[in-house]
Amino acid sequence: MRFGVLGPLAVWTDGGDGVRVPETKVRTLLAALLADPGRPVAVDRLLDALWGDRPPHNAKGTLQARVSQLRRVLDDAEPGARGLIAARPNGYVLGVAPEAVDAGRFAALLVQAREIADPAAKARLLGDALALWRGPAFDGFDGEFARAAITELEERRLAALEERAEARLELGEHAALAAELAAHVAEHPLRERLRAAHLRALYRAGRQGEALAGYHDLRERLADELGVDPGPGLVALYQSILEQDPAEAERPRVVSRLPVPLGELIGREEAVGRARALLATERLVTLTGPGGVGKTRLALETATRTAGDYSDGVWVVELATGRPATAAEVAEHVARVLGLRDERLHDETTGTSGPVERLAEALRARRALLVLDNCEHVIEPVAELVSVLLRDAPALRILATAQEPLGIPGERLQIVPPLDLPGHAPTPEALLESSAVRLFVARASAAAPGFALDAASAPWVASICRRLDGIPLALELAATRVRALGVRELAARLDDRFRVLAGGRRAGPARQQTLRAMIDWSWGLLTGPEQVVLRRLAVHAGGCTLEAAERVGGAGVDELARLVDRSLVVRGEDDRYRLLESVAAYSLERLKESGEEDELRRRHVQYYTELAERAGEGLRKAGQGEWFARFDQESANLRAALDHAPGDLAVRLVNAQSWFWYLQGRFGEALRALETALAKPGASSSARLEAETWLTGITMASGGGTDSEELRQAALKAYDDEDDLARARAEWFLTHVSWAYGDLDATEARINNALAVFRARDDRWGTAAALAIRAKVAMGRGDLDAMRRDGAESLAIFTGLGDAWGRLEAGDVLSRRAEIGGDYAEAARLRRAELRDAEDLGMGPEVAFRLAGLGRLALLTGDLDQARDLHERALSRATRHAARSAEEFAEVGLGLVARRRGELDTAETHLRARLGWLRGIGGTAGIAFLHAELGFVAEQRGDAAAALALHTKSLAAARTIGDPRAIALALEGLAGARSLAGEHAPAARLLGAAAALRDSAGAPLPPGERGDVDRVTGRIQAALGVSTFTTEYERGRKETDP
Repeated sequence: MRFGVLGPLAVWTDGGDGVRVPETKVRTLLAALLADPGRPVAVDRLLDALWGDRPPHNAKGTLQARVSQLRRVLDDAEPGARGLIAARPNGYVLGVAPEAVDAGRFAALLVQAREIADPAAKARLLGDALALWRGPAFDGFDGEFARAAITELEERRLAALEERAEARLELGEHAALAAELAAHVAEHPLRERLRAAHLRALYRAGRQGEALAGYHDLRERLADELGVDPGPGLVALYQSILEQDPAEAERPRVVSRLPVPLGELIGREEAVGRARALLATERLVTLTGPGGVGKTRLALETATRTAGDYSDGVWVVELATGRPATAAEVAEHVARVLGLRDERLHDETTGTSGPVERLAEALRARRALLVLDNCEHVIEPVAELVSVLLRDAPALRILATAQEPLGIPGERLQIVPPLDLPGHAPTPEALLESSAVRLFVARASAAAPGFALDAASAPWVASICRRLDGIPLALELAATRVRALGVRELAARLDDRFRVLAGGRRAGPARQQTLRAMIDWSWGLLTGPEQVVLRRLAVHAGGCTLEAAERVGGAGVDELARLVDRSLVVRGEDDRYRLLESVAAYSLERLKESGEEDELRRRHVQYYTELAERAGEGLRKAGQGEWFARFDQESANLRAALDHAPGDLAVRLVNAQSWFWYLQGRFGEALRALETALAKPGASSSARLEAETWLTGITMASGGGTDSEELRQAALKAYDDEDDLARARAEWFLTHVSWAYGDLDATEARINNALAVFRARDDRWGTAAALAIRAKVAMGRGDLDAMRRDGAESLAIFTGLGDAWGRLEAGDVLSRRAEIGGDYAEAARLRRAELRDAEDLGMGPEVAFRLAGLGRLALLTGDLDQARDLHERALSRATRHAARSAEEFAEVGLGLVARRRGELDTAETHLRARLGWLRGIGGTAGIAFLHAELGFVAEQRGDAAAALALHTKSLAAARTIGDPRAIALALEGLAGARSLAGEHAPAARLLGAAAALRDSAGAPLPPGERGDVDRVTGRIQAALGVSTFTTEYERGRKETDP
């Protein structure tokens, strides 16, 4: 169970249901135990808490009775919970973990927040902590038992408030913060830390005069009430504000998307400072230098230290895996890293039709830093992409790493040299002035416990660092051998094995020669079986799992472990094995020399095809999120497998991935892969037909093609001679992708046919999926009973299968049905469950839809502040993923909220913003709704002519789709327009006709949606009288064509 003391005393079951604790003494007993949860509370203290200095006769017996009552209350709510209250020799204890009490969770969140440097994460954690407060601590209790806890908790709350304010100052939320802190300052005018945050927020929001006045107010209060002056920190802040010190200028928001490097960066302070200085003035900075010199590490450190300069975040895009051939493919990879969704191949409102243009559009208004790492693999397409981004995104900065310049206008190069080599002084102290020596010593000490730089080892360490030219990668690889060889033997082997390296050093080392010599030496130290494992690992792109290493390359665990120890293979925190970039290139050459490449490629393709098929099946059952992650992890391997797969395996491979691509909205990637596979000969006719169906469906979903119905019918015709289950699956998918468009009768016929086959073949997933679509069709027809029935059956099946996506689909039907029927509590419960599933699956656009759906419910229940907040969060999430349909749903919601608030200009702006996009995609239902809402805006302004025109358009669109609820809404709008124009009797009849339509659909207007109808009804009744209104209203209910 969970307990709450941050506000009125509260108890909840594990499921979140509230538990009523009756009787004041029992509540006081629980509060006294919660004042010190998990610790025994003495009987005397409990008696004092319950009765003070007037205890009852047989006080201990009475206390035992109250304890029994409390145990019974808890056990009734949660069987077994009575055991939470245990007797101790001198008292009682409430045996719960700290996190089971909101005060404990509050304390834990404070600890977490204070351990985090990132201001965004800190502010979020502190916000979560403060959100636990529902009112004053132990509200309603003033006994001695609670006073100390109340005082302590209140002080910690205020400290959290101040810390969060300081974090939000770092994020640049100055205007909002200044407004929010005003009330807190008024309540606690003498808290200097709170005042300091408020003064800074005011000043940085451009309100210098108010900031100065706030300081004077504090100074006067301190003098009058306490006889003291402000502290030196506040005095200094006042002076800075007065003099407009640049140090107090606005600090932008920081959103970090940076990997955490392992190990200290050694010897690069000057280089980091120079890179930061260049980024302050230049828009494109490229770090160049030999392979292994540490360009990536320098870029990450620079980005980390510069993150505060970029209000829209810092993003690292790794380009080492895969070989995208075009700027569009690079742009798609960048978009995936940024979390942008490839929702439509062609956006008819903006005209942006390619991945490069879409990425540029998404970044156009962002002040962000994009780190493009290891560009040398894809130098030309990266250069083309960067040119467009620099042209179209004026606030964007790009930090690239490559072995050669990008070669485009505006590029500023920073050469990354090797680390400083040691001088000739032989002492350890002198050698440690060399950054190369410091790096080698640090890594060798980690690899060989007991190693130290001393007088005996110093000459050999100096020799190693010089011979390896100060290249960090070479130094780190060499350091791994200290444990086995010692530095003297290691130095001797360098003399024997690196003649090329020594010669290259005199002429200026070339990256490939230097790294090849280093890896040649490491390769020579490996046993035969280790060499086999290493070269075979090179066939994997972007790393692999232990299972993949074993299945594809026959790797043994012992050999892998030794390769990890020698730093030739990196084992990540995700338990994947990865080769360093240059080691992979070297190993691939060795694989080709061995004559094994063709066989290893064949095994690689076979393994990843089978893995994709397992993952594809996993997407339809429990553990779906894990398979989403696996598809993402293996994306480079899957692309490599497709490149080398023969026709039969290529088609199997893309068929297995297509559902994943569809769910993630990666339409461009899907279409390209499907076309590649279908261009290869050799696949079976049934497999090719399945791939062609995926291609057709994803083309339809992405907005490609001119006639979706024509595409669908052509694809289904190919199934005339196929198995009925294969045809049913095709019918389902090709209907699912565009169920809301086209001939509703044909859609219903197709889905009924598919459903009959699924039931006959006992295909539970197919049955549930078909029922979900049929429920949506029923909603469009206004058959709400069928909608509920099919939606409930679909949800039950998907829940049994553990398919979280399916629960989203079916849950959406049921939450809409509950909303239509006015059961807002049930709709909210379902939408919260949908939100959890969407978040667990990482489906950002679906999260946005669910947030906006919860916002609609908040709107309907009258909580306009929460409604606006939820819709704003939804719009932000949708925009982040470039999900246009989710953006539309969220922004329309903001328009609805604004109209409820009487902010008609704002409402109209939001509502009109998405009309053009809806026209472009043929969103007739949305057009009908927006015209109705805009018509109500016009009516509320008193413009009867504009209202009439808009509602007439709404009615035409509503009749096109045949939804009785949409038609009723348009009729209600027309009633408002005509009553405003003085046509009261026809208006009353229109209201009657609308009510009859809603009744026929089984969805009478619920209370939360009656605002417009009640307003119009009141106007008509005032003009006609109630009796005449009723007569005309009933006439309207009987009319067949209003």
